[in-house]
Amino acid sequence: MKVSEVMYCSFPVWYPKFKHVSMKSIVIPLPAEFLEYLHTDGVVLPEGSLVTSGDRDSDEDRVGEEIDVNWDDDAVEATAPSFPAFDAAIKKAIKMLGGKVFPKLNWSSPRDATWIAFDKSLKCTCPSDVYLLLKSSEFITHDLTQPFIRCEDFDESGDQTNVGYSLILRKWQDLNPGYEFRCFVRNNKLIAICQRNHTAYYEFIRQEKEDIVSDIQSFFYHLVSLKFPNENYVFDVYRRDQGKILLLDFNPFGEVTDGLMFTWDELTDSDTELKGTDNDTQSPVFRYRNSGGIQPNPLSTFGVPRDILDLATGTDASKLVDLLKLRQQQEEDSSSEEETENQQT
Repeated sequence: MKVSEVMYCSFPVWYPKFKHVSMKSIVIPLPAEFLEYLHTDGVVLPEGSLVTSGDRDSDEDRVGEEIDVNWDDDAVEATAPSFPAFDAAIKKAIKMLGGKVFPKLNWSSPRDATWIAFDKSLKCTCPSDVYLLLKSSEFITHDLTQPFIRCEDFDESGDQTNVGYSLILRKWQDLNPGYEFRCFVRNNKLIAICQRNHTAYYEFIRQEKEDIVSDIQSFFYHLVSLKFPNENYVFDVYRRDQGKILLLDFNPFGEVTDGLMFTWDELTDSDTELKGTDNDTQSPVFRYRNSGGIQPNPLSTFGVPRDILDLATGTDASKLVDLLKLRQQQEEDSSSEEETENQQT
């Protein structure tokens, strides 16, 4: 995987070519002051980011365009940052998209931060909703700090500011997660498909498996194949109904992208024969959960403080050592207090 391949999967790069088969979206370039705000610790919502009253005017003809904003150099304050022009751009975009949107940056959406939202979803109706999700997401932090970490030609001493980060607001739709599928393309060939919500069982997938594969194949060969610059990539789709496919996103072909029901050894090794639920060598391998049962939510750990996770899993030995030292110090202090009390009595 190379830096250029990751850049081609950046939303502002691919969306203009595929917006006719994707969800209505608006791209707003991020000012340097707001990027600095995202990098700072803590969650302090900017002044003026709450929704204000006013008519929700319709401006559908501008959906999909990039909104230009004149940024104020004095926008950031020490305690309560303020981005009036950025707030105004977000409010305008939300109105243009029907009053409800979900946010993402160039590659990722803050799916890991839904625990902090009032309705536990990515639905946003005002700038403060957007800011809260972005500031609480490790996925967004990865986008900002390590988008090329697994690229073979990435120079860690290089500057990532030329990425051109943008906030993407997409028109809110109530999507059934069972209709979402992840598709893997290697050497311009669709080799594998799996359900995106891979921890859940959906009876209809088993019943409609042939139609699902057929629809995705047709969509790929007619609307995606050879139109996307990379030879190897991953794309996500939403199958609204038979023969109706909506493009959700493109992702790099590599470990930075979740293989879900496939391992990356399977997907990258051309000598390894992929095997799916049904052995049909003429079609891409299709994997889906074919039985029920309780499966853990892969995003459930993101609502737990990082220090607790590190201690529970043993991934950071230094924190365990610090905890043991603290415990020892507490026991010594307790013993010292008991001795003092005994001497006084």
